Amino acid sequence: MEFFRCLFGVALICGVSAQTYWMQPPQRHQLSPSFQKPEQQSKVPPALPPFDKCVLEEAEKIQCGTPDITVAQCQDINCCFDGRQCYYGKAVTVQCTRDGQFVVVVAREATLPPLDVSSISMLESNDVLCGPVDGTSSFAIFQFPVTACGTTLKNDEGYVVYENHMASSYEVGIGPKGSITRDSHFELLFQCRYSSTTVEALVVEVNPVPPPVSVAAAGLLRVELRLGNGQCFSKGCLEEVAAYSSFYSASDYPVTKVLREPVYVEVRLLGRSDPNIVLNLEHCWATPTPNPQSVPQWDLLVDGCPYHDDRYQTTVIPVDGSSGLEYPSHYKRFISKMFTFVASDTYNHQKDTVYIHCATAVCYPSSTDSCEQQCHRQRRAAVEKVPSSQKVLVSSGEVILSETATAAHQR
Repeated sequence: MEFFRCLFGVALICGVSAQTYWMQPPQRHQLSPSFQKPEQQSKVPPALPPFDKCVLEEAEKIQCGTPDITVAQCQDINCCFDGRQCYYGKAVTVQCTRDGQFVVVVAREATLPPLDVSSISMLESNDVLCGPVDGTSSFAIFQFPVTACGTTLKNDEGYVVYENHMASSYEVGIGPKGSITRDSHFELLFQCRYSSTTVEALVVEVNPVPPPVSVAAAGLLRVELRLGNGQCFSKGCLEEVAAYSSFYSASDYPVTKVLREPVYVEVRLLGRSDPNIVLNLEHCWATPTPNPQSVPQWDLLVDGCPYHDDRYQTTVIPVDGSSGLEYPSHYKRFISKMFTFVASDTYNHQKDTVYIHCATAVCYPSSTDSCEQQCHRQRRAAVEKVPSSQKVLVSSGEVILSETATAAHQR
């Protein structure tokens, strides 16, 4: 961890690029001996002892992490360890959880003069749900989803960044010769940064507080379409669940199926750790050739919903927390019954191969858009256009139609 010393005045802001943020008490200014009166020279006040954010009275300690946390794990989340427990220090500690939560703990003695922790609030939200979830006279504890409380979203060199800021107020005394305050004014800009492999917290300087940043594209997307081949082998097994327990590999293609046999399709987002982003299927269709633009084409999903003119409609399988997946919103699954293309003039089989394609888009939930794709027969409301940088077209390998089940199972 890199340490910074900062002098803190009435409205001076100090930011550090780390998961913790704190203020070093200033040393007392001493007059030069040549300007001191003789009686003062022998009474120079001693310097203050070094500031240690981990020196707290036992009654002031608030647990940080789980009770069984190790010393190394405690230090990794920028907390203090006294040999028995992990606790928050006299600092501002920002933590990001993998399930998309901000945890911000502000200590009264994070500044000099001390803060009035009861005056700290989110700068962009007056929602009562965005206030402290707990606290004492020495600490204020905030916890809220990274998509709430005025959080803004941006992209920064491969990271999806959620950013928010908080501030404290201070009491001003009005006297006959002017106004004064004895309180520190505190402003803090903090971030949760999600990449393909890491979740990081960042605290940066804010003086003055900048305007909200605009949403930027999330960079290069990696999306995969694959076909499930899991089977039920136990009593009570659900076929639509077991099918997605394993998948065909590249060496398994072409895959052979029988007419009306279900094909289990999964589309997933790769290399992202942000639990809030949602993968949506804008359009899925099938062609008799690997070229997704070739004709004829048959719609499977339109705006993420089953194509209503299909007699054997595609079935969308919900993917939620019960799936056991780390980021369920990064997945979409559906089942389509196997079919073959026929020539429009002769009604004979034109091709015995099928390729499945899906146009995908990444959605970022907001207060006005939950990213949920509503499926109904009425005309759907217009949605905001998704930038092309957040769209990917994915395709399956070759699926061959067989005349008999025996031939299909031999493949």
